[in-house]
Amino acid sequence: MNRGFGQVQNRREMLGRVLRYATLGLLGAAGGWGFAKRRRLVREGKCINHGICRGCEVFEKCGLPQALSAKQVLENR
Repeated sequence: MNRGFGQVQNRREMLGRVLRYATLGLLGAAGGWGFAKRRRLVREGKCINHGICRGCEVFEKCGLPQALSAKQVLENR
């Protein structure tokens, strides 16, 4: 009995592949959701770094009151 399309995969192999790709899809979706949320918060003018301005990646462009205050303190040094 030759199937003609190569090896026939058994249920265990198929389940492993399905779980692997489902996990990969969930990780990708979670990463995309986190990235989209971060961009939305920046666009809305909300702090994405929980008020910790030093070391924030958008500190130079940030116009939030806490960032402006931190910039002023750094200029006065």
